[in-house]
Amino acid sequence: MTLWGAVPISLNMSSKRAIIDIGSNTVRLVVYGGPARAPVSLFNEKVTAKLGRGVGESGLLTAKAMEAALAGLARYRILIESAGIRDVTVVATAAARDAINGPQFLDAIRAIGLEPRLLSGEEEAITSANGVMAAFPSTRGMVADLGGGSLELIDIDRDHCAHGVSLPLGTLLLPALRKRGLAQFNRKIADYLQTAEMTAGHGLPLYLVGGSCRAFARYALHVTGWPLDDPHGFELDTDTAIALAGTLGRRRSKVPLQIPGLSNARLASLTDASALIAVLAGQIRPSSLIFSSWGLREGLIYRSLSPSERSRDPALAGIAEFTTSIGSPASLATMVAGWTAPANQPNGRPRENLRLAAIMLALASASIEPNLRVGQATDWALRKRWIGIDHEERAMLAACVLANSGRPLAGMELERLAPAESLAQAAIWGQAARLCRRLTGGSASTLAASWLEVSGERLVLSVRQPLAALFTDSIEKDLRALARSLGLKSAFVAVPEGADLRDIRPNNGPLPAEKAPAL
Repeated sequence: MTLWGAVPISLNMSSKRAIIDIGSNTVRLVVYGGPARAPVSLFNEKVTAKLGRGVGESGLLTAKAMEAALAGLARYRILIESAGIRDVTVVATAAARDAINGPQFLDAIRAIGLEPRLLSGEEEAITSANGVMAAFPSTRGMVADLGGGSLELIDIDRDHCAHGVSLPLGTLLLPALRKRGLAQFNRKIADYLQTAEMTAGHGLPLYLVGGSCRAFARYALHVTGWPLDDPHGFELDTDTAIALAGTLGRRRSKVPLQIPGLSNARLASLTDASALIAVLAGQIRPSSLIFSSWGLREGLIYRSLSPSERSRDPALAGIAEFTTSIGSPASLATMVAGWTAPANQPNGRPRENLRLAAIMLALASASIEPNLRVGQATDWALRKRWIGIDHEERAMLAACVLANSGRPLAGMELERLAPAESLAQAAIWGQAARLCRRLTGGSASTLAASWLEVSGERLVLSVRQPLAALFTDSIEKDLRALARSLGLKSAFVAVPEGADLRDIRPNNGPLPAEKAPAL
């Protein structure tokens, strides 16, 4: 067993996949594991070779940049082979594509023992778009992938993408454009967009991909005091984004910025990237800007999946894999979700997959020692990288986990992330899960011998007679609290062994008062 970072990689590597992305700024190796629909990064290493810098100045990859890149690639090959990973994809993008000596550089990579595939500008745009479509299922809008050597733009519509272009506006090229002054810089960017006919994103989201875009998102998270610190899925309205990006893009202070989670290298390119984002948002006028941590590498994985695999809910797939790995099987959560379904009264659109995912996390929290349980499980909900859910849904996961632990939602700033009615709905999921697990202990036989239902104005808990002793004062308290949240009264019925339920509830009508005393 080999430890990469803090994650053990077993000797059976059949489910692991390595992707090497030879970009204009960095050369990166990422090893993925987990479910194919929600891959998890197990190992992530980069070499900042800045291949694109020489291309922008002379049209050539410099000897120094190639040496740094090849040294990193030689290391990556050894790491991959020593771990026994056989599924390896190597792609090269703008720098190798645009450089006069790009073919010679690719030959040197082959001599190391790797087989790089050179992506065209359109292929790069399409692949990045697939990464966004994988992370945000059924979405529509435009994707902007800002790399070191180029900016890729492409329209997306659910599971299709079109009209992809690659523009020479990478972060390594922006400083030269900015030297001519901000007004001329803005006009130049606007001209590129008009010529490429990429200003038709009015009223739809603009998805921003790339390290520099995520750096801007971290800046926005910091200055707005947003409760979460993960830029993935963070959404800014267009006017706020233009104001923040414009202010940062005009910044001339020599005092370095201090933004948690950003390296000096990212900070150095942040003002240039922000100036570009301000023009993009102003020209395209999207409904909002949404930041994606998934892009080209995840797009390569998504494009390799079958249609049935693509159709899976990535959040549910990822959370099921995680909770099962720590000893809380998804099958138990599925049974609890079925048991608690009568207490689920959706306020707005149904969210059954999210409810199941929330119950999975709530039940898995039992694997944490009690004094750490609430904080750790809440961090899972709010800060662990789940794909396919937005910040409102993260808050709902947290609300469910807290209610499952009998804790109040106050003081968590969840109200900044989600409407009150969404939080109340998720808290009911957690209360129902709490009632179920405390009554049944997670036993399949006990789950089968008890059930919830709504009868008239009552929430009724029924338990077959041999197990009626499971109903204690603490369970009564949980039942009453859940019923109160639903605007109902509560009732308990001990069902005689072998009784026909039609005798308990004639013609499926309301329970007789004497058989369902109000609690």
